[in-house]
Amino acid sequence: MAIDDLLDEHEQSERVREWLRRNGAGLIGGIALGLAAIGGWKWYQNHQAQEQGKAAGQYQAALDAIEAKDKSAEAKVKALGQNTYHTLAALRLAQSQVAANQRDAAIATLRSIQTQDPSLSEVVNLRLARLLIEAKQAPEALKLVANASSPTAFAVRGDAQLALGQRAQAQEAYRQAMAKLDVASPQRRLIELKLTEAGGTPVKPEAKS
Repeated sequence: MAIDDLLDEHEQSERVREWLRRNGAGLIGGIALGLAAIGGWKWYQNHQAQEQGKAAGQYQAALDAIEAKDKSAEAKVKALGQNTYHTLAALRLAQSQVAANQRDAAIATLRSIQTQDPSLSEVVNLRLARLLIEAKQAPEALKLVANASSPTAFAVRGDAQLALGQRAQAQEAYRQAMAKLDVASPQRRLIELKLTEAGGTPVKPEAKS
C-alpha cells in the first residue's frame, strides 16, 4: 500500500473521529429519541388497548345492570363518559325505561347523549322525537327531524305535524316517506295507514312490466 494511501486513510480516520467528537452527542441523542419514540408509540398502543378493554368491560357491566333492572344501571351508563359505548348503552337504557312506562326518564336519558356520529345521532333524535310527540311536545319533536331525510324521519315528521293539526303537511311527509320505501316494505304499509288517518289517499304504485 502506498504511503499516500496510508496518509489518506489516516486523515480520513482523523476526520471521522473529529466529526464524532463534534456530533457524537447529537447522534446519540437522535438515536435515543428515535428509540424513545418507538417505545412511546408501543406504550401508547398498549395503553389504548388497555383503555378499550376497560371501556368494553364497563359497557358490558352497564348492559348487564340494565337487563337485570338494577338500580345502579343509570349510574353505570353515565360512568361510561361521552363515547360510542355511552351512546349505545344509553339507547338500551332508554328502551328499557320506555318498556317500564318511564317515559320522562327515557327522554332525559336520550337527551343526555352527545354523539358526533351522524348515523347514531339520527337514531337518538328519532327515538327522542317519538317520545316527545307522546309527551305532547310535538314542536320540539319536529325540530329534531327537520333536516333528516330518511323514510323513518319523514314518517316521524308526519306524526309530529299530525299531532299539531297540520294535516296537509303531515300527508306530504308521509308521501315523501313512502316514496323512499320499497313497495313490499312492511314499513310502507304502516305509513299508508298513517296517511289515511291524516286524510290522505295512498297512491298505489304502478306495476312494473
